[in-house]
Amino acid sequence: MSSHRRSRTAALALAAGLAVAGCGGAAADEGTAAGHDHSGGAAVVEGPEDRFAGIDLPDPYQRPSFTLTDGAGQPYDFRAATAGRPTLLFFGYTNCPDICPTTMADVAVALRGVDPALAEQVQVVFVTTDPATDTPEVLGGYLDRFDADLPVPFTGLTGDQRAIDQAQLAAGVPLAEDQGRLHSSLLLLYGADDQAHVAFDAGNTSRDIAADLTQVAGG
Repeated sequence: MSSHRRSRTAALALAAGLAVAGCGGAAADEGTAAGHDHSGGAAVVEGPEDRFAGIDLPDPYQRPSFTLTDGAGQPYDFRAATAGRPTLLFFGYTNCPDICPTTMADVAVALRGVDPALAEQVQVVFVTTDPATDTPEVLGGYLDRFDADLPVPFTGLTGDQRAIDQAQLAAGVPLAEDQGRLHSSLLLLYGADDQAHVAFDAGNTSRDIAADLTQVAGG
């Protein structure tokens, strides 16, 4: 199946509010969460003129505002720290057996494949959905498996459960369930305009991410 065919199928699922996947299990229905910080509600199905290799978001998601704790144990204001820079945002947990490590590995491969000057601009932020387990130290060790040779280290964020929930709502993804194991599979890409016009899921590849990073950074 082509990337555009996959992305249209994924967009349909997103429009129906099915953007939650259980790591190590089947996808599960999840209604669109209230309070999203993006314009116009859920994404709509793509038309024939797809712009991106990933999931086109004709109704862009705004770069969210939330503050969590980074790997150094310091407050991390997501919007302030990443504003105006190409940024990949993902919600998951370190004990995830499949979706999370695959997504982070795809991001790392994509960054190794783009122009080094672009790779130096890209911010990658992984927000845990299992804050009871994923301390700053645990997140740091986990992300080191993927970003060791990249110019900009991945940022892992944690916090109390309320703060994690607010971050998901601000980003416009469904709230994780089952102690964080049932979580959004979307990887959101924000551009210099502080909007996400494209997202990725398990149907996309590292090549899709690299191609759209290049397009977003260039346009």
